[in-house]
Amino acid sequence: MRVNLPLVDTYLQAGLDALGDSTRMAIFQKLAGGPVAVNELARNLPVSRPAVSQHLRILKDAGLVTDSRAGTRRIYQLNPEGIARLRAHFDQMWTQAMSAFQTSVEQIPNGETHDKPTRRSRRP
Repeated sequence: MRVNLPLVDTYLQAGLDALGDSTRMAIFQKLAGGPVAVNELARNLPVSRPAVSQHLRILKDAGLVTDSRAGTRRIYQLNPEGIARLRAHFDQMWTQAMSAFQTSVEQIPNGETHDKPTRRSRRP
């Protein structure tokens, strides 16, 4: 059986995959507050500094963060282009979901209600 799946932007998919890890999501959320050095990130996470660096590399490869040197320190921050890509994806999904909802509501005849099924009592 062959299924035709819509084409997905490679960076978008990489970004979604990267954020599926709880440690990377925590790093991403911390960086939402502004640029942070690797050492500072590692201090606030339950993983080693080398592990934080590996997670940052994955986020960078996914286009979600950028880095720069400040002396001997490496400073990371969110990549506005990567964030815009994610936002556009979720905005599009939200718009499609709301359009589908509106279509389904418009198909209900006036005055008709869709009541919830009643729960039966388990008592004999």
